[in-house]
Amino acid sequence: MTFLKNRLVWPVAMLALLLLCALIFSDGFFDIRIQDGHLFGTPINILRASAPLVLVAVGMTLVISTGGIDLSVGSVMAVSGAMACLIIGDLANQNSVGGVTLAVVAAIALSLVLGLWNGFLVAVLGIQPIIATLILMVAGRGLAQLITSGQIINVQSSPYKVIGTGFVLGLPVSVLIAVAVLVIAALLTRRTALGLLLESVGGSPVASRLAGIQARRLTIMVYVVSAACAGIAGLIYSSNVSSADGNNAGNLIELDAILAVVIGGTALTGGRFSLAGTALGAILIATLDTTAQAVGIPPETTLVFKAVVVVVLCLAQSPAFRARLFRRPAARPAARAEVPA
Repeated sequence: MTFLKNRLVWPVAMLALLLLCALIFSDGFFDIRIQDGHLFGTPINILRASAPLVLVAVGMTLVISTGGIDLSVGSVMAVSGAMACLIIGDLANQNSVGGVTLAVVAAIALSLVLGLWNGFLVAVLGIQPIIATLILMVAGRGLAQLITSGQIINVQSSPYKVIGTGFVLGLPVSVLIAVAVLVIAALLTRRTALGLLLESVGGSPVASRLAGIQARRLTIMVYVVSAACAGIAGLIYSSNVSSADGNNAGNLIELDAILAVVIGGTALTGGRFSLAGTALGAILIATLDTTAQAVGIPPETTLVFKAVVVVVLCLAQSPAFRARLFRRPAARPAARAEVPA
């Protein structure tokens, strides 16, 4: 069965199984209602919960495609949200669209600078990606705490809340932002030569450099894009709670992002990647949390349930495991007839 070799088959099957279990234990799981012209329901909540993770995972996919890793995305989320809320909190009128726009632009600009720093450490100074981004992972939390003075900054800004809780044409703004970034990234990597160049750098950095590919520029670019995606995710997160928490915002989201990338079929060694698979992996992770609640799994064991599902999925995706599981026993050789003396 050739279709089973497609790595997206198993995430789709696992997602369908989770949704089926949720439907069995929760009768109204798929109920979607229209209230005040907006769509509400558990499926919409899953999409909203997965939006920041999709954004972070898209940037992570591009970084991993070049053979790198970005552990600093959670800290960049915290810094972005802290910067935006700091500026909004100092506005005389927090409902000023111009002031909120300035805060959003400043937050994303700071995120780009942080991504440029990661790219400089990796591409120019030659520091291992896991070490370079670990530096910002730690220092970024300190920077977020510095921006917020160690306090939680609360804001009361209607325009800012639109980013995380607003609706356009009945759909959540956060979901539309995530879809827009995903589509733009897919078009740039699959409709141009950019995707092939990234895969070349990740597959064989030396060969790509000898072929004239600007590997250093591409490496810096993917870290900048990853930071930008994390910055936007940080705005969604802080907008959703109308506050900036430099300590908890984006905490450990880098692990979920890496998991979403791997579930989607992208190898951590670099090379070929799948943005569609990454988005599917992010939605699967968000569905895991919602399904655990619907099934009635206690909160203290939710992480164990999540780990079990991920292990089963990874085993199902492994060609070596499937080959061993479904291997047919070798036929015994026929007994040789004895020739009488």
